[in-house]
Amino acid sequence: MPEPAYKRVLIKISGEALAGEKKTGFDFDFIARVCETVKRCTEMGVQVGIVVGGGNFWRGVKDGAGHVERVSADRMGMLATAMNCLAVADVFKQTGAAASIQTAVDIQGVGERYSTAEAVRRLENGEVVLFGCGTGCPFFSTDTAAVLRAAEINADAILLAKNIDGVYSADPKTDASAVKFDSITYDEVLARHLAVMDTTATSLAMDNDIPVIVFALAEPENIVRVLMGEKLGTRVSKNK
Repeated sequence: MPEPAYKRVLIKISGEALAGEKKTGFDFDFIARVCETVKRCTEMGVQVGIVVGGGNFWRGVKDGAGHVERVSADRMGMLATAMNCLAVADVFKQTGAAASIQTAVDIQGVGERYSTAEAVRRLENGEVVLFGCGTGCPFFSTDTAAVLRAAEINADAILLAKNIDGVYSADPKTDASAVKFDSITYDEVLARHLAVMDTTATSLAMDNDIPVIVFALAEPENIVRVLMGEKLGTRVSKNK
């Protein structure tokens, strides 16, 4: 059997993906499929860290606009990611996989306070580590948190699991002429203002030379396909 293309990865999963067709809350059947797939990856020897968004409960500025001050809105989003981590960790445990939670802020009973050394130790022991509460600071997205954690744990790649199958020249839902890229550079993403990640996250990935693979999570098996080096979705890196 061929070896995985990556030894250690950071998977970013949107909160909306956890909700499935319901758009809010949890689709536990789908979450179970994702967890079973990630468990297979760990059994292949791949070390997996996960950052989960909170959009299935709260979308910060968008949901709080005009009613909740920005800092408070962002902290509410951090709490939403903590709830998601608890749910996903429990589903992992039901599959028989070892999973632990680290949070960027102290929340007693939810998880440990984030520690790079402890995260790496757990990854090397075969645990899936879920990173909650973003960066712990307002004004930074969970995309930025994903790149930050990837850099800190020295991940080989960031797997950006989305509701779309790659990076397009425009929104394919509204522009029939939109073209999907097989590969694209960070510079091009920033110059074209493409909605891959926010600009802070993209710049941080570029500065740390961490490739980002954008692919659709609708079929969780895609995670394994990407890890095995299959050309799927769009690869964002310094050079095409």
